Amino acid sequence: MTLFEGFETRDFEVNGVRIHARVPTSARGNRPALLLVHGFPQTHALWQRVARQLQHDYWLVLPDLRGYGDSAKPAGLPDHGNYSKRAMAQDLVDVMDQLACPQFFLCGHDRGGRVAHRLALDHAEKVAKLCVIDIAPTLDMYAATNMEFARAYYHWFHLIQPWPLPEKMIGADAKTYLHAKLGGWGSQGLGYIEPQALAEYERCFCTPEAIHGACEDYRASAGIDLEHDRTSRAHGDRIACDTLVLWGERGVVNRLFKPVELWQAQCAGNVSGQRLPAGHFIPEELPSETAAALKTFFGRS
Repeated sequence: MTLFEGFETRDFEVNGVRIHARVPTSARGNRPALLLVHGFPQTHALWQRVARQLQHDYWLVLPDLRGYGDSAKPAGLPDHGNYSKRAMAQDLVDVMDQLACPQFFLCGHDRGGRVAHRLALDHAEKVAKLCVIDIAPTLDMYAATNMEFARAYYHWFHLIQPWPLPEKMIGADAKTYLHAKLGGWGSQGLGYIEPQALAEYERCFCTPEAIHGACEDYRASAGIDLEHDRTSRAHGDRIACDTLVLWGERGVVNRLFKPVELWQAQCAGNVSGQRLPAGHFIPEELPSETAAALKTFFGRS
């Protein structure tokens, strides 16, 4: 089975890096553009089941974030600014501009949700509606850190340690580390992942460059991203569009946070939410439910 029948892969030179993405082979026609953004430790393959159910209603764009998949994985700068969510968001805006999509629907899971949050703040005119999956705002999650959160999301604190310690530790057995992450956070093992998708995750994650890219993503989130978020809040910046929040009932976000309330505080538009019977990797665990929620929320306007 082909994971993405009806799609082709393209590389885009944007914002000083190469971004790899999958786009439809067919013309857009009257389908609204929908940008789907994956998170850690995955690639755009996360969306393959959802894409099958959305591709006739939306013109889907599925990129690999910088540092992930087949996109560029530059060495991190001293301030980790080239892995800031602002830089990653600019990558995606530039991709959509090259595809002649001046405005689009936007959905991000995990790290992709954090990039989507920053994109919606920095480029409000681009985003018609926003969906974030299984996250609360980064600043709020760090501010609420306690022992329970640190145990559940220890990787937030491991990956941000200075180069090369986490890279060396993960690289010693990258496949075991990857499987532990994919099977954790309430997802109850690897059975929800199709073999071809798992093979893609293994191919793309288990390299020194990809491990470094992931670490830099998290280092940025614990530093320069928090600076950007604090500045945005101090200026009163809020997400302008309507926002949908999806989260898994077996996940850490459900157990430790109130996602709808936290996102309501960051949005000027209407915020709605839905808890789904899943762990963290909702688009693969519950693809039909995810696709249905996105269709209901985004509509065809």
